[in-house]
Amino acid sequence: MSNPEKTIGKIFLMPVPLAFDGLWAQSVPPHQLEQYRSLDYFVVERAKTARAFLGQLKHPKPIAQLNLVELNEHSPIGVVEQLLKPVLEGQNLGLMSEAGCPAVADPGADLVAAAHKKNIEVVPGIGPSSILMALMASGLNGQRFAFEGYLPADKAQRDQALKELEKRSLQLKQTQLWIETPYRSQAIFQAACLMLKPSTRLTVACDISLSSELIKTKTIEQWAAKPIDIQKRLTVFGLLG
Repeated sequence: MSNPEKTIGKIFLMPVPLAFDGLWAQSVPPHQLEQYRSLDYFVVERAKTARAFLGQLKHPKPIAQLNLVELNEHSPIGVVEQLLKPVLEGQNLGLMSEAGCPAVADPGADLVAAAHKKNIEVVPGIGPSSILMALMASGLNGQRFAFEGYLPADKAQRDQALKELEKRSLQLKQTQLWIETPYRSQAIFQAACLMLKPSTRLTVACDISLSSELIKTKTIEQWAAKPIDIQKRLTVFGLLG
């Protein structure tokens, strides 16, 4: 007699809000919140943030009893295969980024890629996506666009990258989007004002989905004449040459 096919779990991609300001749950469907509360296994970019989010979710189990494993730039090579073990044994698993959508500019993409190789179902969650929300509100070209992740931290390489993005935008008539860590947001803004053409349009989108949200699109000439302070703010940038 043949054995029945072994049941395997699913991976749920859980968008994490930028801050817990009392409004975040309005953007997540109730059935999705209930699904997250049913999970016992999680792969997370940073355990401290994940615990805070699970607390906000009002997970029915004590946080200390949940299985949280970090996957980030410090994780050893080859760990991804081990992280899939509970799923292959029939457990559902939640994947969380530090903030925002998992697997987008995030180490979790490696776990998702490995899951597809093993025919594990991946379920993306509904929630705030700062990249698409910035594009929607920018007034830039929403028909043709590219996301570049993070620009180089090195000043010379960063300035060159800005010029290359502008060149590509002009050639392809394509919006170029990128994100930056809060402590470098002001430096990137100032570099853009110096390196880009006066007529290039630049979108600055800060704290998307929070009460402090700011989304403005102006030409470089206009930004240079009246700069703003975005130091330590979570920012998505976009340009269209």
